[in-house]
Amino acid sequence: MSRSETTMETFELGQFTASRIWVGLWQLSSIAWGSAPVAKIRQGMARHVELGYNAFDMADHYGSAEILYGQFRETLPESTRVLGATKWCVFRQTEPSRPVVEAAVRERMTRMRTTSVDLLQFHWQDYSDKGYLSALQILQDLQHEGLISAVGLCNFDAIRTDEICTQLGPGFIVSNQVQFSLIDTRPLHGMADVCERHNVKLLTYGTLCGGFLSDKWLHKPEPDLYAGDLTPSQRKYLDVILKAWGSWALFQSLLAVLRDIGDRHRRSIANIATRWVLDHPFVGAVIIGARLGVSEHPDDNLQVFGFTLSEQDNRDIETILRLSNGRHMISTIGDCGAEYR
Repeated sequence: MSRSETTMETFELGQFTASRIWVGLWQLSSIAWGSAPVAKIRQGMARHVELGYNAFDMADHYGSAEILYGQFRETLPESTRVLGATKWCVFRQTEPSRPVVEAAVRERMTRMRTTSVDLLQFHWQDYSDKGYLSALQILQDLQHEGLISAVGLCNFDAIRTDEICTQLGPGFIVSNQVQFSLIDTRPLHGMADVCERHNVKLLTYGTLCGGFLSDKWLHKPEPDLYAGDLTPSQRKYLDVILKAWGSWALFQSLLAVLRDIGDRHRRSIANIATRWVLDHPFVGAVIIGARLGVSEHPDDNLQVFGFTLSEQDNRDIETILRLSNGRHMISTIGDCGAEYR
């Protein structure tokens, strides 16, 4: 298949048919990523939809992301279906009563200008407080009442994901949003089995490590972690690369291998890194952050499709991964989401 013939892959998520690359709106939470006029942000959203990206990921704490998305969706014709995925994140001790949970859902609906939330992803900070089960039971009730179309999790580990899916029954939880990349392979150790058992799809972020897994960083010297020109995402992932995964020299070896593989397929390093994640059957979609109106790569990201990694490609990648501490990160950092707890 030629580059010009690449088309977006899709997967089933609840009642939705969703693209396998989602547009991440985390960057709208702070001007630290750069800022753009609202009109340019909407133009960026429209361009993504025109190219087949039909899912946007946001959260209750991503600044004005929900509001901007809601305003944008109102401009679309009824025939254009897009999926708005947001989150309700409980970071502090909370008594999940029906009024509290319903108020959180209705706030999402108001900000997104919708009569029902397409996908509500739930995060609960303190595992020692089993209130997350009560909250999810109420979310299940609200789904039955039509306020939510689908419910997912965000940064839950394998043990709690299995517990939730077992207690609340099959088909309720459709997704779990976690970090997964060539650098952070923790979902391979436990989470993959849970997803298969309960038919849950992972929505993965951090797949490009804030842009470090790209041609831009090949043959570049190790950046200063505290340099003012790094984005918050880059500081986060550079810390993981250097302190948990390996070294900058080993990372450069990984980029060189990815560039060689990219040359075979006429693709970018970012394309190869994303394809590797998408090739895992428990992954539904990769969420790629877009600094809408500032820096976005919708055309290049489409090149993730239309090719497959060969056995030789995967062997070459594994040769580098074997030299890293990637397989030990589930012990040094903890399971998925542990870095936030």
